[in-house]
Amino acid sequence: MDWMELVIETTNEGSDLTANILYEAGAAGVVIEDPGDLREIVWKENDWDYIDPGVLNLQGDKVLVKAYLSVDGSLDKKLAGVRKKLKAMQKKHEDLGCLKLTTGRVDDDNWAQGWKKHYKPLRIGQNIVIKPSWEDYKPRPKDIVVALDPGMAFGTGTHESTVLCIELMEKYPVKECRVIDIGCGSGILALTAAKLGAGWVEAYDIDEIAVKAARENIRLNGMDRIVRVETGSLLDKVQGRAHMIVSNIVADVIIRMCRTVGEYLMPEGIFIASGIIDERFADVKEAFGDSGLEITERLERGGWTALVARMKG
Repeated sequence: MDWMELVIETTNEGSDLTANILYEAGAAGVVIEDPGDLREIVWKENDWDYIDPGVLNLQGDKVLVKAYLSVDGSLDKKLAGVRKKLKAMQKKHEDLGCLKLTTGRVDDDNWAQGWKKHYKPLRIGQNIVIKPSWEDYKPRPKDIVVALDPGMAFGTGTHESTVLCIELMEKYPVKECRVIDIGCGSGILALTAAKLGAGWVEAYDIDEIAVKAARENIRLNGMDRIVRVETGSLLDKVQGRAHMIVSNIVADVIIRMCRTVGEYLMPEGIFIASGIIDERFADVKEAFGDSGLEITERLERGGWTALVARMKG
């Protein structure tokens, strides 16, 4: 299969808004190359174990936001939508860089080899470690290791929205619980739930490529008996109630989900929602309130927000 690589040149301040445009166009994930973030990690945290020295050659303040869309009959319409939104964003914000869009075709093999060299083991929260399947890693005591090969589904765990989601999942006990992952991508959140002790996990995604990648990762981690992955749109295929529902998508989709998510939660169940850019938090908060959802916790990082909500009463 061929893919169209979209690369948008922006600034640190514009990376979140730009990423959201690509998500809304149908990208399953984005890659943000921000030299400022790398410098901060290296000099403030000195976390050399998780950084490929090759990426430290990035210089300056130019930020590149990359995403991939499948080359099909809808591609031209999606590209036109991206260009329209970039033009509108440039008129509204003058300090977000040139917002230049560059495109180019790549195939599966070239794409995979191009990004794998920068993907290293990543520690999230207290004990979660996301380890690329092709990388060696010696676990520390109490480490919970999730081996992952996201393929074309993305979901590597490096994006702020995913990190926030995993941090919240680690905080709320799921042992022997039923967990549902909506928009599962590579299966990273479903696998995290299983590794944290969930009794049963269901994962759904509308993208068949994501479903295939997630199933392969479930087998890779030996979690076939705990995690089931199916093709499905949002909550359409969910039956019964769960202790935890997690979704790392975009604000508009989360707003649609919140109207019915309460029907699928246990009385004390929680909804963890991420992928919300800060500018859309007010919209999501209003929609949650209208749907009877009470936000009990909010985490923010790098312009992204993740929420924990319960049904009121």
